[in-house]
Amino acid sequence: MTWIPKASAIAREAGSRLREFFAQGVETEYKGDADLVTVADRTAEKLIRERLAEAFHDHGVYGEEGTRERMEGEYRWYVDPLDGTTNFAHGFPQFCVSMGLEHRPAGIAADQDGVLVAGVIYDPMRDELYTAERGRGAWLGAKPLHVTRTPVLAESLVSTGFPSRKRHLSPNIHFYHEFTLRSHGVRRAGSAALDLAYVAAGRLEAFWEFNLNPWDTAAGILLVEEAGGQVTDFAGTPCQLNSREVLASNGLIHTELVDLFKNMFAGRDLSPIPTPQEFARKRAVSAAIAELER
Repeated sequence: MTWIPKASAIAREAGSRLREFFAQGVETEYKGDADLVTVADRTAEKLIRERLAEAFHDHGVYGEEGTRERMEGEYRWYVDPLDGTTNFAHGFPQFCVSMGLEHRPAGIAADQDGVLVAGVIYDPMRDELYTAERGRGAWLGAKPLHVTRTPVLAESLVSTGFPSRKRHLSPNIHFYHEFTLRSHGVRRAGSAALDLAYVAAGRLEAFWEFNLNPWDTAAGILLVEEAGGQVTDFAGTPCQLNSREVLASNGLIHTELVDLFKNMFAGRDLSPIPTPQEFARKRAVSAAIAELER
């Protein structure tokens, strides 16, 4: 069975409503220090909840804005109606609708993950629809997606995010500093779902973040995996939906990323950052070896 056509139509409809709200401006309120809720969030989640009930009447819905319906069902949608709320509230056009579907067979424990089987991420400002189904690949519209073949962090463009509230408690600024020095650049655009979609699409080599929720990551994890990438926690073990650590990459640089995290967490001396000349020599040697092996 394919869930994508109906889910895509729902995501597009919700995205259309977000565009309307974005154009007219919306009132916002605060859940925490800087954790915004908007009328658009709630309106989009209500629309998605109703459309999912019509299209998949026995599926559960677990939404960011509080929806908890049919949670005992065999299938469960994790819904973020507006990932990138802070961007949206400030008129910064980087946000999306994210919907990931988990299969939870009978007898599965409440604290155990099922299998992610479908995912949809829709960027309404660029009209970009990312979709994936387990075993069927990942797609941007009608174009199949593949992660990049970049083999080292030094040549990679990576991304991360920071919590909307209690930022002073997050250690991520230290990791941001190290990755900035050791990569081709770090981006912080404010939508974890889109960052994961960009890894799948080959626009980024990797993404990491602390303390995300299932509605942030369910669709994006499947997109990355179906595009040929890898998603784990920072230790390299399989990523869980309730994981507080998410590390996604093109797979080729994953071991390097995990090793870097291990060293940073342990406080061990990190290897010196090569100068441009040293990096050029190392790359020339690698290219020569690759040529000999052909």
